[in-house]
Amino acid sequence: MRFARLSAALALAICAALPAGSALAAPAQHNVLLFIADGLRYSSVTPQTAPTMWKIKTQGVDFTNSHSIYPTLTTANASAIATGHYLGDTGDYANTLFVDFPLKAKENSNVTFLEDDSILAELKAHFGGDYLGQASLAKLARDKGMNVVVLGKVGPAAIQDITVFNDEGALVLDDAVGRKGVDGQPVFAPPADPQLAKAIVAATGMDEPPATAAPNDAQEKYLATIATDVLLPKFKAEKKPFLIVFWSRDPDNTQHQVQDSLGKLVPGVNGAMGHSGIADADAALKSLTDGLAKQGLDKTTDVFVTADHGFSTIAKSLPDKNGELPPPALPQGFLAIDVSKWLGKKLFDPDAGFSELDYANAGEHPARGDGVIGDTADSPDAIVAANGGSDLIYVRGNDPDGTAKRIFDQLIQQDYVGVVFVNDALLKGHEKDFAGALPMSAVNLLGSSHVPNPSIVVGFRSFVAPGCKLGDQLCAAEIADTSLQTGQGMHGSFSRADTRNFMAAMGPDFKQRFADPAPVSNADINPTLGHILGVTPSSQGRLVGRVATEVFKKGKPVTVTRGWRASEKTAAGAKAILNYQQVGGTRYFDTAGFPGRTVGLSPH
Repeated sequence: MRFARLSAALALAICAALPAGSALAAPAQHNVLLFIADGLRYSSVTPQTAPTMWKIKTQGVDFTNSHSIYPTLTTANASAIATGHYLGDTGDYANTLFVDFPLKAKENSNVTFLEDDSILAELKAHFGGDYLGQASLAKLARDKGMNVVVLGKVGPAAIQDITVFNDEGALVLDDAVGRKGVDGQPVFAPPADPQLAKAIVAATGMDEPPATAAPNDAQEKYLATIATDVLLPKFKAEKKPFLIVFWSRDPDNTQHQVQDSLGKLVPGVNGAMGHSGIADADAALKSLTDGLAKQGLDKTTDVFVTADHGFSTIAKSLPDKNGELPPPALPQGFLAIDVSKWLGKKLFDPDAGFSELDYANAGEHPARGDGVIGDTADSPDAIVAANGGSDLIYVRGNDPDGTAKRIFDQLIQQDYVGVVFVNDALLKGHEKDFAGALPMSAVNLLGSSHVPNPSIVVGFRSFVAPGCKLGDQLCAAEIADTSLQTGQGMHGSFSRADTRNFMAAMGPDFKQRFADPAPVSNADINPTLGHILGVTPSSQGRLVGRVATEVFKKGKPVTVTRGWRASEKTAAGAKAILNYQQVGGTRYFDTAGFPGRTVGLSPH
């Protein structure tokens, strides 16, 4: 059975466009360093935790109204950063997707986690222009003859120029390059030039990257050394403009693994171990900026820092009326388990050879939370792709047997649900049948891509951890479909804690000591930096970001409006709310959910 893309005549979400009067003269040719601190929250950057980022924020541009793309997940936002398009155009809806074909790199599973070079290569080969079909910033810069290199975390690094797998892309040096598997053979990774590989060994003293750790000091230092001791001198000697993209695993990796309060919400990701991950990312950035200064390139290089998403502390149960947290009640894969129960169908694990699971009698749950639900694994009624703070649910075609409606009727009653989005092809004309749901198009999840669309997107509930005194965004906890424990870290929800990423910039093209009050998102990075590099973003697909003209020297303020959208009322009288801001035709999504179930949500 094939899960077809839901493709009725859909009304696309309001597409982004440049605000009227936004044209600026092309700047002098400068270089760009784009640094992504994975999982860095805006409010967690202080002079103590991250002095380098604090300096950039206070002396350059402080994006006080920054935004991650929803779902607030790594590869999804990597695709937006790379292309300047929202997820409906990139087809990268989350970290884990149902892809509707057997992946050789995943032992013929059709549900896959995307942070893997071999999987990304296979997806691109299968879907072509439907997966990351828009030209990335790295490709545009490379096509213009610039020196381009991407370093960092496997998965989001290659997404910055997916054509690397055709041997035609930018130089990508992720943390899998040169690494050997358990069989002693090299793992699949973007190829590295032999001469460059020798230079890397000479500079680092290592023939493969250090293993990932928490904090990830050794790996970050290894990659930063390649940039400062090998690449920057080369770029300076060649006297060509350059783009360097550096994707730091930290603080994300360390925040996921924090051990400061296992089983408790405080301090959660706000403790000493979480801070060590922030310090690790900051140290990598300092190495890069010091390297620019050493080569005399600092005065001609713009530095832009962003995070793919914010972060929250994991909860596996909801506080009671006294603020006490009951024992964990939601195992990994709880949504797949529940969908199986609601439909009265078997549950199969796509990450374990589609083996049948028996949760009711044996406590078996999916290895990664993903579930294939039906009488047989090869003819399922529904598929759940687990993604931490949000999960994706797929049903066959346009749901001829009403499976989506049966799932939705149960889903909307669950305490762990914060918000539900339903595919427009199912929702249109049946809004009252899906009362309480918002349309996927409202958050730009439907666009030009033909990668299979989810039928339902579930954002899990978030709340402020009782006893935390650091403010709502730092104190946010969220229900998460993950193997990690209460007290560790996760993201993916639609709370403002997860949508508010850190963002700052400094350099010859940016204003100094400027706090930008306008909303800016990861989808704006490609067009904004493209303006500096003198390249034009791809126009395939209409869900695009804007050039943040207000942050350039001589840039003028932009007009910002705020709005909200509500679902039909549920039988209990509740409405889901979407809070957004808008500049010209570009919308920025703050929060979405039912009042009282989403941190930062305004009821209107």
